[in-house]
Amino acid sequence: MNWNPDQYLKFVEARQRPALDLIARLGGCCRKNLVDLGCGAGNITRLLAEHWPQARVVGVDNDPEMLRKASSTASQIDWQAGDIADWQPAVAPDLIFSNAALHWLGDHPRLLPRLMAQLAEGGVLAVQMPSNFSAPSHQILRKLADDYRWQQTLGGIAMGKVLSSAEYYRLLSPYCRHLEVWETIYWQALSGDDAIIEWMKGTTLVPYLARLDAHATEEFLNAYRAPLAVAYPRASDGHTLFPFKRVFFVAQR
Repeated sequence: MNWNPDQYLKFVEARQRPALDLIARLGGCCRKNLVDLGCGAGNITRLLAEHWPQARVVGVDNDPEMLRKASSTASQIDWQAGDIADWQPAVAPDLIFSNAALHWLGDHPRLLPRLMAQLAEGGVLAVQMPSNFSAPSHQILRKLADDYRWQQTLGGIAMGKVLSSAEYYRLLSPYCRHLEVWETIYWQALSGDDAIIEWMKGTTLVPYLARLDAHATEEFLNAYRAPLAVAYPRASDGHTLFPFKRVFFVAQR
């Protein structure tokens, strides 16, 4: 996929808030070795480094543009290219943190126990993922991609997927001495023209637009824009309210 760090960071405050909430849930316990899996542009990794300034912090991502953006600001963070699906740490971390990344990977019943096994004894796997796939923003997109005009090019693209909170609890509990699972809906007030499209272009739309040329992209976004405006009307103050559900878990080995 062709990620665009600047597009992703257009709504940086809204995108960072769930990560900040997850960091707050972890408290001030001493951490020595931290890994941010799917670190993207590195903004969350730097928050982790600020929260645990004595720790060795590693940021892992498989996108060159995101890693280039992450490493463009000087820091002591070790930026590494790698795929989460087969990632192996050089040193067993006492915190594996992943913010809005694991939903892109399939087979969580295999992936999550493997990540738990990478932790040092007593270490923590802390994860946040979007769980908004039944929202109008995503349902309209899926329906549009299945339309006869786009199906041959866009049909079958995965926009990410998560299990239910209950399924994550049942999956993780055999591997944990302590486990918390919860959900939060963030009522995001996005500013600017085409706010929902601009948000989606930073994440969910990436694999769709990667298959379209400039003309087809304009046509596709125009078709997406009209039903979005009905589902998410822009208020008189210029903001568009975009509720977004997310699932969290903190699992201690």
